[in-house]
Amino acid sequence: QSIGCDDYLGSDKVIDKCGICGGDNTACKVVSGVFKHTLTNLGYHKIVEIPEGATKINITEMSKSNNYLALRSRSGRSIINGNWAIDRPGRYEGGGTMFTYKRPNEISSTAGESFLADGPTNEVLDVYMIHQQPNPGIHYEYIIPGDNVISPQLLAHRRPGETLNGQLGMPESTNHEDEDLHRETDALTGQSAGTFPVIQPGRFPSHQPENQVPAVQPPRQNREYNWKQIGKTECTTTCGKGSQYPVFHCVNRITHEEVSESYCDSSMKPIPEEEACNLFPCPAFWDIGEWSECSKTCGLGMQHRQILCRQMYANRTLTVQQYRCHHLEKPETTSTCQLKICSEWQIRTEWTSCSVPCGVGQRTRDVKCVSNLGDIVDDEECNMKLRPNDIENCDMGPCAKSWFLTEWSDRCSAECGDGVRTRSVVCMTNQVSSLPLEGCGNNRPSETTPCNNGPCAGKVEWFAGGWTQCSTECGSGTQQREVVCVRKTEGNFDVLNPYECSYLEKPPSQQSCYLKPCGSKWFHTEWSTCSKSCEGGFRVREVRCLSDDMTASSQCDPQLKPEEKEPCNTQDCIPEIDENCKDKYYNCNVVVQARLCVYTYYKTACCASCTRVANRQSGFLGRR
Repeated sequence: QSIGCDDYLGSDKVIDKCGICGGDNTACKVVSGVFKHTLTNLGYHKIVEIPEGATKINITEMSKSNNYLALRSRSGRSIINGNWAIDRPGRYEGGGTMFTYKRPNEISSTAGESFLADGPTNEVLDVYMIHQQPNPGIHYEYIIPGDNVISPQLLAHRRPGETLNGQLGMPESTNHEDEDLHRETDALTGQSAGTFPVIQPGRFPSHQPENQVPAVQPPRQNREYNWKQIGKTECTTTCGKGSQYPVFHCVNRITHEEVSESYCDSSMKPIPEEEACNLFPCPAFWDIGEWSECSKTCGLGMQHRQILCRQMYANRTLTVQQYRCHHLEKPETTSTCQLKICSEWQIRTEWTSCSVPCGVGQRTRDVKCVSNLGDIVDDEECNMKLRPNDIENCDMGPCAKSWFLTEWSDRCSAECGDGVRTRSVVCMTNQVSSLPLEGCGNNRPSETTPCNNGPCAGKVEWFAGGWTQCSTECGSGTQQREVVCVRKTEGNFDVLNPYECSYLEKPPSQQSCYLKPCGSKWFHTEWSTCSKSCEGGFRVREVRCLSDDMTASSQCDPQLKPEEKEPCNTQDCIPEIDENCKDKYYNCNVVVQARLCVYTYYKTACCASCTRVANRQSGFLGRR
């Protein structure tokens, strides 16, 4: 039969999760949860508080990351991974219990870090996360006693069935009770505590009654050989408390000469007992932790590690005062680090002109990633989130508010005397349709211009001149002619007052005309402003082919299409001289040669030299 946790044979009682023998898991409270908060700032962030008296502590990162767990007491003493120094995995004492710090292999495992401890804790502890990348989630769990729960420490030193404060408590087997039993058994058997003999059911050896007659022992034989201690085994350690055992050999009782063990009674050979040796402590040494991650992803940063003075004793490594390691040079706790050289974005050109003369278009500029040596490198070397825009929209105003004009007609409206020449004027929208005058403003271009083909001759009668050409070359128009009262003389006509011819029927001076359908014709806007004030720019205008009803057409003669773009302002630019742009140092030529003008400090300190180089480079790029 098996022994229950109450030390009774045949008992089926077991220890519950609260540590109570025969308990029903109601004497304690399990506290658990997952810390999933999104963190933004790098550094230490508090996750959870472990109260005093907590047991079965488990703090585990849900998946592997570049973050680290950290533990410290409420008094501020760092236990694991404090002060930006990363400890090695191992066992660390804190809060009255021993914590096991685990960090799985970073290559072969996807599991995260963890703290494990049996407890109970004797003070409040705080768990932190050293945040360096997105939080994968931290699972935490611990057990705290419920109300009116008897302390396991008190139960540990009580015998089964013993009362506590007048009440009968649940018996429980603990590590303390096991140690008491081993010590009591050792005293009864005479065996060393280090051998831990197997204890049979009942746990306590039975004593022989006083009235029992002891068994008759056989008479001791007078043997010629016996067992003798001839030395000890080598100590298991050279310092810090090791162990060794006596060595027994079979010898001649008279000559003490060693002989084969077969000459001695094997049942009489003494059992070697463990003895402590080399009790003096080992020399203290510096325990060097792992370097933390570099504080910067590029450029010079800092990294830290924890340096502890430790000493070995009784197979345990203890942290001791640092003065014990003064005989050794202390390693550095901080170091500079540089994962790679930082590059930066530079705007190499100004914005170009808008791609359209009206409406919404685009303009561009040259943006490059430049290393600290001034060389152009791949965009991936710079922070893409900080890249300046190299293309943007530009609005040149709505195209609808533009006057479109034809060329002036070739013929004057009068064959002699004053007349006019005409042209068509229309305000265009994006859909190529006419608008009222206010759509393009009040400055409507003139549709007529005066012309004169020379004086005319006349006689006393109504004199009608020839009809002028139709006011339009195509479509509906009007024709004009001069009708005057004249007196005809030899070779001359004298113009009289129209009253003189009032008795005569006056011929009409105007009539409508229609020569032919207009078909399609080229219209254009006024020229835009020049794109540059010097060194050669360009100006543009919009040209459209329109039919009789002012709709878009493709029937115009391409060879007669007016130019849409022409050069302007070709004169040289006169550079502006900045009185404050000077070289502050005599050796600015070295700054230029080292390509340091990309940095603001050198660009200011060596303004004149850097400006000359920039002008030469921009001129070279412009010529390309």
